[in-house]
Amino acid sequence: MGYGVGNYALWYYLIQPVIAGFVGYLTNVLALEMTFRPIEFFGIELFRIKNQPWGLFGWQGIIPTKSEKMASICFDLMTTKLLNLKEIFDRLDPTRFKEVMEDAVLLMLDSIVTEVAMKYMPNVWTMLPKAVKDEVVVVMNIESETFLTTFMEEVKEHIDDILDIKQMTVAACVREKRLVNKIFQECGEKEFTFIRRSGFYFGFLFGLIQMGIFFVYDASWVLPFFGFVVGWATNWLALKVIFRPLNPVKVGCFTIHGIFLKRQMEVSETFARVNCVEILHTKAIWETILYGPRSKNFYAMLRAHSIVFTEKLVGGMRPIAIAAMGSQQFSEMKEEIAQKIADKLPSVMPHSYEYTTEALDMEATIRERMQKLPYPEFEGVLHPAFEEDEILLILVGGLLGLIAGGIQVVAMY
Repeated sequence: MGYGVGNYALWYYLIQPVIAGFVGYLTNVLALEMTFRPIEFFGIELFRIKNQPWGLFGWQGIIPTKSEKMASICFDLMTTKLLNLKEIFDRLDPTRFKEVMEDAVLLMLDSIVTEVAMKYMPNVWTMLPKAVKDEVVVVMNIESETFLTTFMEEVKEHIDDILDIKQMTVAACVREKRLVNKIFQECGEKEFTFIRRSGFYFGFLFGLIQMGIFFVYDASWVLPFFGFVVGWATNWLALKVIFRPLNPVKVGCFTIHGIFLKRQMEVSETFARVNCVEILHTKAIWETILYGPRSKNFYAMLRAHSIVFTEKLVGGMRPIAIAAMGSQQFSEMKEEIAQKIADKLPSVMPHSYEYTTEALDMEATIRERMQKLPYPEFEGVLHPAFEEDEILLILVGGLLGLIAGGIQVVAMY
């Protein structure tokens, strides 16, 4: 005990708000780290409840732990409020699609016809006059245009039967948990900076109250108690200021509004960009159509169109082909051509990516519609990241503050 006010030296009182500020800052920083990291469970997993971030002994970031649930909530908003799949795919022009795919499809068809013809009637195909083969190419060219346009018309008409966009997005986020983190972190970048800094500001203010109480009542439990209050309250206050008030409130010449909600225009742009670059890009959409849970519907559709195309393609060759191999093998040859078209068409789909991205224009659609959402619906973009185990994060802040207060008591005595 030294000279100063109360029972302790003056510096001991003056340093308390500063310590409380640092405690508030550190608890908020740690809360954010525990929200997003580690992506996979870190520690010795002796016991763990499913979909809970904690275990004996270790931790996994809350968002990575609940990536499926988080993604589902996030993309529920997208599929119910921002995107109508049928409307989006109606923007594809089958004629334009045919034009960008035409050269690649013709090369593919030429390869298939030559390969199958050499398998079923090698001698006849080799000896066919060039004029006859050229006629096959002409028919192929004409019918491939019809094939591509009619096929894309049916894809547009039945897009909901061949693409489950919510399943696609959720599966991508479960497979790569970093994607959910990226969405929340980029959309809430400024809010997370505020949370970190506000920990010090709020902590310092609570520290002033702590200092005043400790000056008149210096029981040993005061510092740990206020440490707990600082850790708890700074986390709680930071979260509340971000999302509340939900709608703008006029107070004199000031307008009070949740920090995140005020940035709706900017956040909408970021949300649309991150999603369309990382998850909802054309390559991922086509891969889901081709290999996803509804792919069998797509291939049934493609096979039906391939059979019609094959009938028209080989119709003129029927007399020569049947004479060379018989009607049974001719039927088998048609089936094989149709099957090879269905098998190989996916390999030339990348030629359509640039046009498809331009035509669907999903980034602009998501951005513009999100910017028009009412505040209660817009809040759902980022708030789920904190609603999950919010009380746990606040409690962790309180416990860290309690430990800091305990250290102060030990140092004092």
